[in-house]
Amino acid sequence: MGNKIIIVGGVAGGATAAARLRRLDESSHIIMFEKGEYISFANCGLPYYIGEVIKDRKKLLVQTVDGMSSRFNMDIRNLSEVTKINRDAKTVTVHNLKTGETYDESYDLLILSPGARPIVPPIPGIKEANNLFTLRNIPDTDALKAYVDDKKPKKAVVIGGGFIGVEMAENLHERGIEVTLVEMSNQVMAPFDFEMASILHTHMAQKGVNLILEDGVQAFQNNGTKVILNSGKEIETEMILLAIGVRPENELAKDAGLDLGERGHIKVNEYLETSDPDIYALGDAIEVTDYINGTTTAIPLAWPANRQGRIVANNIYGKKEKYSGTMGTSVAKVFDYTAASTGNNEKTLKRLCINNYQVIHIHPGSHAGYYPGAAPIALKVIFDKETGKIYGAQGIGKDGVEKRIDVIATAIKGGLSVLDLPDLELAYAPPYSSAKDPVNMAGYVASNIIEDAVETVQWHEIDDIVANGGYLVDVRNPSELKLGFIKGAVNIPLDELRDHLDELPKDKPIYVTCQVGLRGYLAARILTLNGFKAINLDGGWKTYSTVYGTGKDSNCNIVTDDSGVARFDCVGNPIK
Repeated sequence: MGNKIIIVGGVAGGATAAARLRRLDESSHIIMFEKGEYISFANCGLPYYIGEVIKDRKKLLVQTVDGMSSRFNMDIRNLSEVTKINRDAKTVTVHNLKTGETYDESYDLLILSPGARPIVPPIPGIKEANNLFTLRNIPDTDALKAYVDDKKPKKAVVIGGGFIGVEMAENLHERGIEVTLVEMSNQVMAPFDFEMASILHTHMAQKGVNLILEDGVQAFQNNGTKVILNSGKEIETEMILLAIGVRPENELAKDAGLDLGERGHIKVNEYLETSDPDIYALGDAIEVTDYINGTTTAIPLAWPANRQGRIVANNIYGKKEKYSGTMGTSVAKVFDYTAASTGNNEKTLKRLCINNYQVIHIHPGSHAGYYPGAAPIALKVIFDKETGKIYGAQGIGKDGVEKRIDVIATAIKGGLSVLDLPDLELAYAPPYSSAKDPVNMAGYVASNIIEDAVETVQWHEIDDIVANGGYLVDVRNPSELKLGFIKGAVNIPLDELRDHLDELPKDKPIYVTCQVGLRGYLAARILTLNGFKAINLDGGWKTYSTVYGTGKDSNCNIVTDDSGVARFDCVGNPIK
């Protein structure tokens, strides 16, 4: 007879572990306890069912109790809450929510997959708000969709600008609801740095979302029909979605005396064992190692949970497989844009005092510009300026974004540096890419910085540089200046630059800007080879701060072809 293995919690991690356990061994007695009704569902698809993009509710249910029980020969008990772990006796106390019965069940090995729950702070008036929802499971989804279907609200407030908040803002908007999104920080989508998130801010505003940043909720009034913000602003609403984050379901582990991390997540070793060798843990409730920098963190995503479930099952049967850490590779749909990222952003590196990094921004087309439908991609890569180690990447655009981030995520896992990116032989045909893929282009730009000592300056630095007397040359054609410009710049088109060298100062650096950076790089090389100290504005005129003063949107995604001819306007439409 094999082991008696109890799994607490289903969904991604627990269900994956259970299925893998059975595939490895037919003799073990496997019991899965799930306090909810549903043991395995597509929680990442929940916003799209509410938005009626996914119309069939059954498609959200990955596995049913009956289906999984019969296929994998296991004892699945839903609506059964494990309330206590008795480590000395090696039993768990279970409360049957259907009958009210409480009983103990013994185990040889225990797997904890309790997940996380939405954060619901004690905001004044929150208990009286009868129109307030969170979104984490199927019952939450049913309640939300029923309210939207039956009450037909015209106004909604979404509190929190993370993945769930942004996706729900879009899906409620698609249902014809006027949406206000309130976010405490200065940006939505925390995995992105501010200048990248600002692209999403502009796009969401263009789509009609009322985006309120750097403001939080002070109170709810009138049973949730009025939201009072810290700034004093009052918002009338018919429904509220609270999406300010999640906290780990750690009560079982805490009460059992298992080691917890600083933020309450269950501590595990590289084999996903807790401080009790007979208890494993996985998913949103555990503390993991950041793959990039080696620090401890918590990243509640589906891929890690699934991967951890398989590794736990393998380790129970003696394979001794290590979980190498989490990079946080993720993607989200934000109306017409795709936003994807992997690894560390600048905020994380600065918080950890990792300062030896370099940043590049490029804005290539999703495929060959001469083939219809090409759209710009804003691609940011962060790397070690000496070794070329890739710290992370972020991409936003209408098409082809996630596959570029996936390639870079694979490169990171494979130990490649930015110097290796030009050598990646990636699939090319005009409808899908360019002969130099955007990932190759990022590698070339990074290689120029490392190998050719090309100096760059970032978007957030150029305003002060110009204000303090820095000499800035805009090498775009005069007709392009109508798209916006940096105040104080001298306009000398690239093709005329050699004719004006005697007009330029040699006693101080010359900063160069263009539309997206390519012509700026070419101009910088011309100037450098003629004895000037040239510094290129990374990302070109498509900066994210200076353009605010021109009355132009700060996120004008201009793309040029290899000749430097602009092909797209601020919203991705071809320039004729």
